[in-house]
Amino acid sequence: MALLKEKDREFLTKEFQKLTNPVRLVYFTQDRECTYCEMTGQIVQEVAGLSDKITATVYDFVANKDVADQYGVDKIPAIVVEGAKDYGIRFYGIPSGYEFTSLIESIKDASAGTTSLSAETKAALARLESPVHIQVFTTPT
Repeated sequence: MALLKEKDREFLTKEFQKLTNPVRLVYFTQDRECTYCEMTGQIVQEVAGLSDKITATVYDFVANKDVADQYGVDKIPAIVVEGAKDYGIRFYGIPSGYEFTSLIESIKDASAGTTSLSAETKAALARLESPVHIQVFTTPT
């Protein structure tokens, strides 16, 4: 049974027609000891199935530890949103509620290779002299 409602699938299909460049969803999962892995994997597959510009690659978190380490993934379920390059976008846990919207917007940004940040914000970020690790924590709604 599909997790995405038909009207949502139709809306996303139209939105994804605007994608300019390919996006890869790299999904890390495990068959056991992961409450939301199966459902998160289904979301990844359903979203990827809505556009030929989106592909999904699935890795076992334990068996493919080298790949998880390469992406800096240290917990599951995890989704890496990768465009022409790895922008560092990671989703941990199930992207439900508002988090699903954030996932979709990240896919669009990764495809475009840019964000909708204001010029002022981009200028402030350009002045940073060393890497910054930002994590945003949300709870499902």
